[in-house]
Amino acid sequence: MGQGGTIIDLACGTGRLTIPLAEKGFSLLGVDLHRGMLQQAQEKAAAKSLLIDWVQEDCTKLQLGTKSKLIYSVGNSFQHFLTNEAQDGFFHSVRNNLETGGILIFGTRFPSKEELIQPSTEEFWRSYIDEDTNQKVDLYTISSYDAITQVQHYITTRKYQNEIGEIIQEHKTTISLRYTYPQEMERMLSNHGFEIVNLYQDWNGTPLTQDSYEMIYLVRKS
Repeated sequence: MGQGGTIIDLACGTGRLTIPLAEKGFSLLGVDLHRGMLQQAQEKAAAKSLLIDWVQEDCTKLQLGTKSKLIYSVGNSFQHFLTNEAQDGFFHSVRNNLETGGILIFGTRFPSKEELIQPSTEEFWRSYIDEDTNQKVDLYTISSYDAITQVQHYITTRKYQNEIGEIIQEHKTTISLRYTYPQEMERMLSNHGFEIVNLYQDWNGTPLTQDSYEMIYLVRKS
């Protein structure tokens, strides 16, 4: 066990941050709803001979049976809690598993005009080379923002090309993300017994501005 006790990584995915922290000697507990991602995380950790506890649970209904001094959630995972009830459930669960005076760190995208007002027609995003097929893939996105629910709906299309640039396959995926405003977040955190220690626009500790892309919260359980 690490010197400060066990750190809890919520919505840990495949262990992108869980594993590097464990390699530095910290005791980690990774939580995610998706079994497939946890299986990948377990395999990666086993390959490095790391002892990490992996738990499949809903982050809005945690029953870990333990308390930590530090809980974090990265990758803007907070945006997957689309309703007020889900957001409240997340903070309630965190509070129940955080020691008094303990710290929660999490990030969410900043709801700037540029972020929310995007074309509703298909727009080219970027290209990459698929590692498995070695094919070039062009990414296109379509987005629509529901101002009442504060949810942005995205459709991403991956267009796979052959060696002469012809489109030979298309694959569509969808995702919906909730956007929360700073004043709204401040009130919500206060209602759940958290005080904001710091608010940044990135993981380098840069102060938040109107041109920010993300909001990184460091809050303490009162």
